Amino acid sequence: MSIKQGRIDIHHHIIPPAFVDAMNARGLHQVAGATLPDWTPEKSIEVMDANGIERAITSLSAPGVHFGDGVQQASELARRCNDFAAQMRTRYPSRFGNFAVLPMPFTDAACREAVHALDVLKAEGIVLLGSTDGVFLGDPRFDELMAELDRRKSVVLVHPNMHQTSESIGLQTPGFLIEFLCDTTRAAVNLILSGTMERYPGIRWILAHSGGFLPFVAWRVSLANLLPEFQQQAPQGVMTYIRRFYYDTALSPSPYSMAVLKELVEPSHILFGSDYPFAPAPATVLQCRTLENLDMWSPAILHGINRGHALSLFPQYRQPNETVTPAPIYQGESFSQRLRRSMGRPIGALAERLRKR
Repeated sequence: MSIKQGRIDIHHHIIPPAFVDAMNARGLHQVAGATLPDWTPEKSIEVMDANGIERAITSLSAPGVHFGDGVQQASELARRCNDFAAQMRTRYPSRFGNFAVLPMPFTDAACREAVHALDVLKAEGIVLLGSTDGVFLGDPRFDELMAELDRRKSVVLVHPNMHQTSESIGLQTPGFLIEFLCDTTRAAVNLILSGTMERYPGIRWILAHSGGFLPFVAWRVSLANLLPEFQQQAPQGVMTYIRRFYYDTALSPSPYSMAVLKELVEPSHILFGSDYPFAPAPATVLQCRTLENLDMWSPAILHGINRGHALSLFPQYRQPNETVTPAPIYQGESFSQRLRRSMGRPIGALAERLRKR
């Protein structure tokens, strides 16, 4: 049994040893309220095999590489994490790609690392946090970096971070549940209303977690069209830029969020994401089953979400003679293998119970 035309996971995290060391040195053991997982590339592959994920494009999660010690610390950690990701891709060339991390918010250093990662390490794209040190994407201090990414027609995954206001708000809710979504939404709106998306149209932006709250508040945000100060920054109308984003399904494959995206954007702008390992193995099973059981998508669109739509951004992953049409994810799978895969894992029953809640 092998995976054939399997899922392409564009939201899949790595936790390099250098990042773990940096966290431990500062007594940090959680990311936005989630315990830092015990992770290895082999654990990713095991979960990928169990869920029909042919390839994962990996990225570093929050808090990124800047721990308040200046540009040199952030630059050195970014390089070590990107080298690790590149080596992992070389070791498993048919399973991984990577979005390179940059030493934000230091624009000059970020530009240098982006050029190295894209041109030398051949990273598939870049991951940027929605905000770093309280500074959001779309801030003019990042224009040089935006120009560099625009020239390369780069794919950029926008991943949330914990903003200062999220840290100080005083709620007892773990940050990854709600505050992460605020960060993504703020960053996306700022990219539009700052004119960044208009000035740098070559960047292909992917918003994590189905865009946070943006799809739900899209019409309200579009009222900025009536405000003179934004008409020059977003001359094509706010909804045009909202629909230009790509949206991943990480931790958001429910019928509720998918129904909003279905009304808002072309299906070709919806991509599969798992958020593993911060979304642990049972959650990955749950996400895949929830997505598969949605009756709102035709088989062709579901195949596109799982794989086909990602090929428009990453055509190098297209298999020889592949046509983007629905096809079984597993090749040569017997009935007993299929039964064992779906029901035999201890996590299967848990995922099914959670799905029906």
